Amino acid sequence: MDFWTSREPREVIHSHVNYVVPDTMKWEQSAAYFIDTHPAVDAFVKNTGLGFAIPYLHNGQMHDYMPDFIVRLKADRPIHLILETKGFDPLEEKKRAAAERWVAAVNAEGSYGTWCYAVVKKPTEVPALLAIAAGVADSRK
Repeated sequence: MDFWTSREPREVIHSHVNYVVPDTMKWEQSAAYFIDTHPAVDAFVKNTGLGFAIPYLHNGQMHDYMPDFIVRLKADRPIHLILETKGFDPLEEKKRAAAERWVAAVNAEGSYGTWCYAVVKKPTEVPALLAIAAGVADSRK
Protein backbone atom coordinates (compact mmCIF):
# COMPACT_ATOMS: atom_id res chain seq x y z
CA MET A 1 0.00 0.00 0.00
CA ASP A 2 1.27 3.40 -0.86
CA PHE A 3 -0.37 6.37 0.85
CA TRP A 4 0.40 8.85 3.60
CA THR A 5 -1.80 9.39 6.63
CA SER A 6 -1.67 11.46 9.77
CA ARG A 7 -3.97 8.98 11.52
CA GLU A 8 -2.48 6.48 13.91
CA PRO A 9 -2.58 2.93 12.54
CA ARG A 10 -3.67 -0.01 14.69
CA GLU A 11 -1.99 -3.40 14.40
CA VAL A 12 -4.23 -6.34 13.50
CA ILE A 13 -3.69 -10.07 13.04
CA HIS A 14 -6.11 -11.27 10.36
CA SER A 15 -5.16 -8.80 7.65
CA HIS A 16 -2.46 -9.16 5.02
CA VAL A 17 -1.89 -5.41 5.42
CA ASN A 18 -1.03 -5.86 9.17
CA TYR A 19 -2.46 -2.47 10.12
CA VAL A 20 -5.80 -0.68 10.07
CA VAL A 21 -5.92 3.06 9.58
CA PRO A 22 -9.28 3.98 11.09
CA ASP A 23 -11.13 7.07 9.89
CA THR A 24 -12.79 7.40 13.29
CA MET A 25 -11.39 6.80 16.76
CA LYS A 26 -14.30 4.82 18.18
CA TRP A 27 -16.44 3.35 15.41
CA GLU A 28 -13.89 1.94 12.99
CA GLN A 29 -11.36 0.98 15.66
CA SER A 30 -14.05 -0.97 17.51
CA ALA A 31 -15.36 -2.57 14.32
CA ALA A 32 -11.81 -3.56 13.31
CA TYR A 33 -11.26 -5.16 16.71
CA PHE A 34 -14.50 -7.17 16.47
CA ILE A 35 -13.64 -8.29 12.92
CA ASP A 36 -10.03 -9.17 13.77
CA THR A 37 -11.00 -11.29 16.78
CA HIS A 38 -14.08 -13.06 15.35
CA PRO A 39 -13.58 -16.82 14.81
CA ALA A 40 -15.50 -16.78 11.49
CA VAL A 41 -13.10 -14.29 9.89
CA ASP A 42 -10.40 -15.69 7.63
CA ALA A 43 -9.00 -12.28 6.60
CA PHE A 44 -10.03 -8.64 6.29
CA VAL A 45 -8.80 -5.27 5.19
CA LYS A 46 -9.74 -1.69 5.97
CA ASN A 47 -10.57 -0.15 2.62
CA THR A 48 -8.03 2.67 2.79
CA GLY A 49 -5.71 3.38 -0.11
CA LEU A 50 -6.77 0.22 -1.95
CA GLY A 51 -8.68 1.83 -4.78
CA PHE A 52 -11.81 -0.28 -4.18
CA ALA A 53 -14.81 1.94 -4.85
CA ILE A 54 -18.40 1.42 -5.92
CA PRO A 55 -19.72 4.02 -8.37
CA TYR A 56 -23.08 5.71 -7.77
CA LEU A 57 -25.03 8.56 -9.28
CA HIS A 58 -26.09 11.57 -7.18
CA ASN A 59 -27.51 14.82 -8.53
CA GLY A 60 -26.61 13.79 -12.06
CA GLN A 61 -22.92 13.25 -11.25
CA MET A 62 -20.92 10.09 -10.69
CA HIS A 63 -19.33 9.58 -7.28
CA ASP A 64 -17.29 6.82 -5.68
CA TYR A 65 -18.48 5.07 -2.54
CA MET A 66 -15.62 3.53 -0.58
CA PRO A 67 -17.01 1.07 2.00
CA ASP A 68 -15.13 0.67 5.27
CA PHE A 69 -14.08 -3.00 5.30
CA ILE A 70 -13.79 -6.07 3.09
CA VAL A 71 -14.01 -9.30 5.10
CA ARG A 72 -13.40 -12.87 3.92
CA LEU A 73 -15.27 -15.40 6.04
CA LYS A 74 -14.12 -18.97 6.63
CA ALA A 75 -15.95 -21.60 4.61
CA ASP A 76 -15.31 -24.22 1.93
CA ARG A 77 -16.53 -21.59 -0.52
CA PRO A 78 -15.55 -18.31 1.15
CA ILE A 79 -17.94 -15.42 1.21
CA HIS A 80 -16.67 -11.86 0.96
CA LEU A 81 -18.53 -9.29 3.03
CA ILE A 82 -18.41 -5.61 2.19
CA LEU A 83 -19.02 -4.01 5.58
CA GLU A 84 -19.94 -0.41 6.24
CA THR A 85 -20.04 1.14 9.72
CA LYS A 86 -22.39 4.06 9.47
CA GLY A 87 -23.76 6.77 11.69
CA PHE A 88 -25.89 9.32 9.88
CA ASP A 89 -25.31 9.69 6.15
CA PRO A 90 -27.88 11.49 3.97
CA LEU A 91 -26.67 9.44 0.98
CA GLU A 92 -26.88 6.09 2.77
CA GLU A 93 -29.72 4.72 0.63
CA LYS A 94 -28.00 5.68 -2.65
CA LYS A 95 -24.77 4.05 -1.50
CA ARG A 96 -26.61 0.96 -0.26
CA ALA A 97 -28.46 0.58 -3.56
CA ALA A 98 -25.21 0.96 -5.51
CA ALA A 99 -23.44 -1.61 -3.31
CA GLU A 100 -26.31 -4.08 -3.65
CA ARG A 101 -26.26 -3.66 -7.47
CA TRP A 102 -22.47 -4.19 -7.45
CA VAL A 103 -22.80 -7.36 -5.33
CA ALA A 104 -25.59 -8.72 -7.56
CA ALA A 105 -23.52 -8.10 -10.69
CA VAL A 106 -20.35 -9.69 -9.28
CA ASN A 107 -22.29 -12.70 -7.98
CA ALA A 108 -24.06 -13.10 -11.35
CA GLU A 109 -20.72 -13.03 -13.18
CA GLY A 110 -19.53 -15.76 -10.82
CA SER A 111 -15.75 -15.83 -11.15
CA TYR A 112 -15.01 -13.65 -8.10
CA GLY A 113 -16.66 -15.84 -5.49
CA THR A 114 -19.69 -14.96 -3.41
CA TRP A 115 -20.11 -11.43 -2.12
CA CYS A 116 -22.58 -9.70 0.20
CA TYR A 117 -23.03 -6.22 1.62
CA ALA A 118 -24.09 -5.08 5.08
CA VAL A 119 -24.30 -1.90 7.13
CA VAL A 120 -24.01 -1.71 10.91
CA LYS A 121 -25.16 1.31 12.85
CA LYS A 122 -23.13 0.44 15.95
CA PRO A 123 -19.76 -1.31 16.17
CA THR A 124 -21.22 -3.70 18.77
CA GLU A 125 -23.48 -5.12 16.00
CA VAL A 126 -20.43 -6.44 14.10
CA PRO A 127 -20.00 -9.81 15.92
CA ALA A 128 -23.64 -10.83 15.39
CA LEU A 129 -23.52 -9.75 11.74
CA LEU A 130 -20.35 -11.80 11.16
CA ALA A 131 -21.95 -14.84 12.80
CA ILE A 132 -25.01 -14.50 10.53
CA ALA A 133 -22.87 -14.04 7.42
CA ALA A 134 -20.72 -17.04 8.41
CA GLY A 135 -23.89 -19.09 8.82
CA VAL A 136 -24.87 -18.15 5.27
CA ALA A 137 -21.41 -19.16 4.05
CA ASP A 138 -21.66 -22.51 5.92
CA SER A 139 -25.07 -23.24 4.43
CA ARG A 140 -23.56 -22.95 0.92
CA LYS A 141 -21.02 -25.75 1.51
